[in-house]
Amino acid sequence: MTKSTLLAASALTMAFAVPAWAQQAPTETASTGVQDIVVTAQRQSQRLQDVPIAVSAFTSENLEKQQIVNPSALQQTLPNVTFTKTNFTSSSFTIRGIGDLCVGTTCDSATAIHINDMPLLNSRLFESEFFDLERVEVLRGPQGTLFGRNATSGVVNFITAKPDLSGIHAAGEFEYGNYDSKRLKGMFNLPLSDTLGIRVAGTWLNRDGYTKNLYTNSNIDGRDLYSVRGTLSWEPSADTRVDLIGYYFHERDNRSRIQKQLCHRDPTGVLGCLPDKLTNQTLNGNSTLATILTSREFLSLAVSPALAGLGLGSVYQARDSFAGVVNPADVRTVNIDYQPTYFAEEQQYMAKIYHNFGQVSLNITGGYMKNTVDSTSDYNLAVENSYATNVGLNTLYAAAGPGGPLSGLFGKMRNALVPNGPGSLCQSLADPNGVGVYGGNGVCAPTSLDFDRSRATIRQYSAEAHIDSSFDGMFNFLLGGIYFDSKATNTDYYVNSFGLDYAAGLLGGAQSGGAAFAATPFYRNNTPNFRLKSYGLFGETYFKFNDKLKLTLGLRYNHDDKEVSARTTLISDTKSAVVPNAAGTGPLLNAEGNPIVASASSSVLVPYGSTNANPFLSNGSYDFDSSTAGNQPFATTSVSFGRLTGRAVLDYKISDNNLIYASYSRGYKSGGINPPLSPVFSVPTTFAPEKVDSFEIGSKNTWDHGRFRLNVTGFYYKYKGLQLSRIVARTSVNDNINADIYGVEAEAIISPIPAFVVNANFSYMKSKVTGDTYLANPRDPSGGRSDAVIIKDLTNASNCAIRPAKGSAATAAQVNAFVNGFNSAVGLQPTTPIPGTNTTGAFSVCSQLAITAARSGLPFVVDPSGVETNVRGNSLPNAPSYKWAVGAQYTINAGEWSIVPRADLNYTGNSWGTIFNKNPIDRIPGYAVVNAQLQINGPNDRFYIRGFVQNLTNNSATTGMYVTDQSSGLFTNIFTLEPRRYGVAAGFKF
Repeated sequence: MTKSTLLAASALTMAFAVPAWAQQAPTETASTGVQDIVVTAQRQSQRLQDVPIAVSAFTSENLEKQQIVNPSALQQTLPNVTFTKTNFTSSSFTIRGIGDLCVGTTCDSATAIHINDMPLLNSRLFESEFFDLERVEVLRGPQGTLFGRNATSGVVNFITAKPDLSGIHAAGEFEYGNYDSKRLKGMFNLPLSDTLGIRVAGTWLNRDGYTKNLYTNSNIDGRDLYSVRGTLSWEPSADTRVDLIGYYFHERDNRSRIQKQLCHRDPTGVLGCLPDKLTNQTLNGNSTLATILTSREFLSLAVSPALAGLGLGSVYQARDSFAGVVNPADVRTVNIDYQPTYFAEEQQYMAKIYHNFGQVSLNITGGYMKNTVDSTSDYNLAVENSYATNVGLNTLYAAAGPGGPLSGLFGKMRNALVPNGPGSLCQSLADPNGVGVYGGNGVCAPTSLDFDRSRATIRQYSAEAHIDSSFDGMFNFLLGGIYFDSKATNTDYYVNSFGLDYAAGLLGGAQSGGAAFAATPFYRNNTPNFRLKSYGLFGETYFKFNDKLKLTLGLRYNHDDKEVSARTTLISDTKSAVVPNAAGTGPLLNAEGNPIVASASSSVLVPYGSTNANPFLSNGSYDFDSSTAGNQPFATTSVSFGRLTGRAVLDYKISDNNLIYASYSRGYKSGGINPPLSPVFSVPTTFAPEKVDSFEIGSKNTWDHGRFRLNVTGFYYKYKGLQLSRIVARTSVNDNINADIYGVEAEAIISPIPAFVVNANFSYMKSKVTGDTYLANPRDPSGGRSDAVIIKDLTNASNCAIRPAKGSAATAAQVNAFVNGFNSAVGLQPTTPIPGTNTTGAFSVCSQLAITAARSGLPFVVDPSGVETNVRGNSLPNAPSYKWAVGAQYTINAGEWSIVPRADLNYTGNSWGTIFNKNPIDRIPGYAVVNAQLQINGPNDRFYIRGFVQNLTNNSATTGMYVTDQSSGLFTNIFTLEPRRYGVAAGFKF
């Protein structure tokens, strides 16, 4: 046996897949029980039942019978595994509570994705449909001593079908279903000689959208994609094989990254959405950055009172931009004025070389991958109220028109934004040149088209080699190494809004005398370059003391170099206004005796008509909420990480069909670099690596000549430095926490007669944060305290909290009185109770409250991100305690024909959407999925027809959630199951 097979087998043994009608002779005959699956989870071919680690495997027939057509369907049949889409054109495949909780360009994946053993970083593979696979192997638990890249949660390895030199083969299938879904799959296998063969396969999917858009009376969230793969294999002898594989994937459609947006509306606007529950309402628009930057209050305080009359409104207005806007209750119905777009493309080229020298074999795998993704979505999943009667906009339109008193100052701004009057708004597209609508890159519509754009281009090279021994004695080994080089370019995230464009023109015009706008007129998190260079040396030794007892020892050294250049750009501040004292007799003074000012940062100006703002930005990035003037260049940061990890496994064969084992392994995932933020927000530049110590015991058993198979696993993880993301100032920031995870998994296959097969699995898992870990909950910056007043900052739209200092006897009334006194002095309204919290809130300026309290010697503290609370003992996100699945099929023979009905029931238990575990707003309820199908096979299985239904009960359950930034109003995006699908398929194979 080769070591490759051993790795696959180990991964496979602990999972309950439907039996594979195997590629090699079964250990048990078909008349007496279930056939075995042969895997390569340990880099050598092994029976699944002989592999002493937790792994699940699905052959091509398993995938078809269980209707596993994509990763979402795959996770439903795996114990302690969940899958969900995430907010930024990505997804999270969570194994035993460990998923991609880290968000950012420099984050490594917790789950390693491989294609034919080649690691893929940020692949679009999980967006495609499965086709022409030999098998899928899912390894649960940390690894590193066998596969090329480290992974803390596990590995998903897709093994594609290779050319068969025995003869010409072909297969094809056409499927038609509801949503006018058309799916086509095909394969053609051609031997060119006795040693050379080629195999070509592909799939195509086109369907209407799952979601109804009431605004356009059309469907969105459709799919239009195709994939093609070609494999050329040369096998000059039984000891040598060379595979050359090329793959291409393409998608262009109106798929939406977000299924639904939920919010319990905050009437005060201080939060936007309340932190008590999720409902089908829309946020309070007064909480958003676009409203605040164009409010009369901001313009008066931070710019000039003379501009207040041109503001689009007030932060206290009763009719905000989303007042009265209806969010349809149905999860699959929206009312949006921006149609989503989705484009993704990927190409892969790889070579695999194998040669057996006798007692030692050599495996080489190398390849190249490049992909691009570019998607846009309606940011608020709602139609914003019209600006046609807006007082400030109509004032600008009249005063800045030809001959008007402000035509020289704001005439160009008027002509760019409202050339035909306030009833038609023109706003920026998500423009890499940074000029947006003021440089001719705009779109016009009756309303503000609030939308975002997420894009990236990634390429990677990798080369891996390992040698494996097959000595006759007790000792064998595997020794390997890998080099990995990945580069991400143009990784951008944009948010566009008419309000941001309006502020850019207003502030820029005020500074330049009407000659320029403040760049850029939209939010852009810009990462032009991220480079990862990594190498690893790994190996294992195998000591087989006798026919029953074996010890495996493995070590790995991994080194990662990361370098990233990034900046966050947004319109900036103009002048700074002096804050008067309460008596109006002079300015408030800071601790140095200087006047306190309400300021944002200095802005960069771009002349109207410019086609590219980057030359103006080349010396710096500008975020309006920065407290320091001057340029901030692209932040270029480099980090390096190196770790030694390993594993030890002792397994004992009680009999040929009964195995017990115990293992210890250490997993590792490198740290990274947080995106740049303005100096107002103090966050670490980097975040540390993850480390997990995993302890596992297991037993794999086959009884009654293969009629009953039962595998049981127990595991305990000691996690240190788990990477966890939070949103600060519209940017993901990652922290490290510690956690313990433990659980059990049981998997069984029962086949009392060959025609009847039942597969089942069950898992229980408990995860909890260990040690005192204090984090601020962005949903409730008060931390649940009644004496902490929540502030919506009028210079950056974030939330802070002001509270009594530790040990102080100050009361909630005194804190409120202080805020009210300050607000009264600067013309702002007093605090007001915020429903769903224990406290009050107000619009104010966080930095000035802190300075004023310090200057006055008051015992008050301002927490910039909110009051931190202890999350010790909380469960990890997307880690359900219970999960189970059961499926059954029965083959009815009718002469040369057969009829095979099958049904599957999968249940995923309750989990949490965030680390704060606040009930009910963070709770993700458990859900069940029922699939069924009936297939009729012709003589010799040469052709078939199948009727199927997926998600029979049309469950719209949530699989994951994302809480947005405070400057966007704290709405929650949810990601859901696909709706009920049904249809018929017909196919052939020969």
